[in-house]
Amino acid sequence: MIDWKSNLNVDEIKVGDVLPAISIPITLQRLVMEAQGNYDLSLMHHDKRAALTVGASDAFANTFFLMGMYERLLREWAGNEMRIKRIGNMRMTSFNVVDDVTTFSGSVREINDEVVTLDMESRVGDRQTSSAFALIKL
Repeated sequence: MIDWKSNLNVDEIKVGDVLPAISIPITLQRLVMEAQGNYDLSLMHHDKRAALTVGASDAFANTFFLMGMYERLLREWAGNEMRIKRIGNMRMTSFNVVDDVTTFSGSVREINDEVVTLDMESRVGDRQTSSAFALIKL
């Protein structure tokens, strides 16, 4: 259970610290709800036939879903008082499709004053599906 009243301070972390990973089952219901929530109604995100035309094996998660999970990863680790300055250089390297369980993880790359740089990635088993970095202020 997440303690949302707890917030990290910069003096509590060090370079190399690993964030607790989160795992999310990719279900068709989750994809449909997420696509509707951000008005990304491209068929490939909720229709298997459309997804097959772009090389995916099934409907797959969109950019907004991945960015949201990266934000969740950061907030569960650092708390709600943390400010996200940037999530950038996101690269999708493989699809996150229906029935996958995607795990999001990260580590502290650099600390400058109160600004922390983190490297993050998502994986399905041994396969990396995306990567990004984040700048946050504690």
